[in-house]
Amino acid sequence: MAKSPEEPEISVESLVLHATDNRVAQLTLNRPESLNAITPDQRERLIQLFSAASADPEIGAVVLTGTGRGFCAGADLRGGAGAAERVPGDVARTIRLGAQRLVAAVLDCEKPVISAVNGTAAGLGAHLALACDLVLAAESARFIEVFVRRALVPDGGGAYLLPRLIGPQRTKELMFFGDALSAPDAERLGLVNRVVPDEELTKTARAWAERLATGPTRTLALTKQLVNTSMDSDRATAFAAEAAAQEINMTTRDAQEGLRAFVERRSPDFRGR
Repeated sequence: MAKSPEEPEISVESLVLHATDNRVAQLTLNRPESLNAITPDQRERLIQLFSAASADPEIGAVVLTGTGRGFCAGADLRGGAGAAERVPGDVARTIRLGAQRLVAAVLDCEKPVISAVNGTAAGLGAHLALACDLVLAAESARFIEVFVRRALVPDGGGAYLLPRLIGPQRTKELMFFGDALSAPDAERLGLVNRVVPDEELTKTARAWAERLATGPTRTLALTKQLVNTSMDSDRATAFAAEAAAQEINMTTRDAQEGLRAFVERRSPDFRGR
């Protein structure tokens, strides 16, 4: 939708706030008037920020959250209202290069990613939250598989992520009916690590992230990779990957420091290397 001449340009940097402090990168969706529905520009900005955090040795953890009363209402569909007629392949290409790339950026980030779900997480927004390594939810948060309400098939890897978290039957219940799932119910099902009072969400997410950021970064990256690939591996492949990860990890400074600290009966001094 075109902007009127009077409407000021809004930079994508202001729509995805980015701050780094104490080895923690904080990414904040900042379109509260639309419940943080994600535009293509925001999506590309998030992908770039996750990639940068993954490669930056000075970053030890990432927190993803939103402003206002919504975490993320999904993809912003309003921009497609005046789109040209689709041709075969357009939809698949859009999903592959859009929502799937965003979720993959979270899954592939070599640093632990915490979602601090401050409100409604719907559609792609729910999958974005659940792709994170740890999920903290405010008591007011809700998770909604909203696709069926619009006669849409779930995207953003939802049909891949949810069965691995809660099994196929529970996944189908959520996706077939599209009912809102409260934060306590999401915790009961295993979608959420912990539910906290709304006013404690930011503090709790920060505490978890800072604890991870002082840990052995490369060890955490290898552990994340092992866990994320385990559901798609047979035992022989998983065991081989575990052995290879152990071999790689033992070359890190932190692993050697951890063993020395154990022998010397002191707390380890991890440097993320």
